[in-house]
Amino acid sequence: MDIKEIQSLIKFVAKSGASEVKLEMEDLKITIKTTSENSGSETTVVQQIPVAAAPQQIAMPAAPEAPAQPAAPAAPEKQAEDDSKYITIKSPIIGTFYRKPSPDKPAFVEVGSDIKQGDVLCVIEAMKLFNDIESEVSGKIVKVLVDDSTPVEFDQPLFLVDPS
Repeated sequence: MDIKEIQSLIKFVAKSGASEVKLEMEDLKITIKTTSENSGSETTVVQQIPVAAAPQQIAMPAAPEAPAQPAAPAAPEKQAEDDSKYITIKSPIIGTFYRKPSPDKPAFVEVGSDIKQGDVLCVIEAMKLFNDIESEVSGKIVKVLVDDSTPVEFDQPLFLVDPS
């Protein structure tokens, strides 16, 4: 993550009114805290912590899993190759992901649904506001990557779409 991405994230958090946002990626952790005082001034604190290699080493010593590991990497590689022909629709905001407009209504889309550009795929609730997430592409929903009523991060993959 470069400095421009971090700066835009800080601006987004400041505008959203959130008091604290934590972002964890493979190689770093970022915590952004904003505080508003009565005087109206805002202070933004950014803490960037490189993630050490130690957590990866902790997962490796499991002896019973060692024989199974050579077979396991083949499946993710095959899945990655299959997924490369699909378009990933990602979350444009941080919030709670909902597949339905309300609990008593059907889901916006299901696996196998044909979609057009501009169709509503889901709703993401952020700061008590429900934001319709519209498709930017036409195609067929291949996979829903997020469970209903779960938190999502900015740029988190939500759907895989077959554009053909």
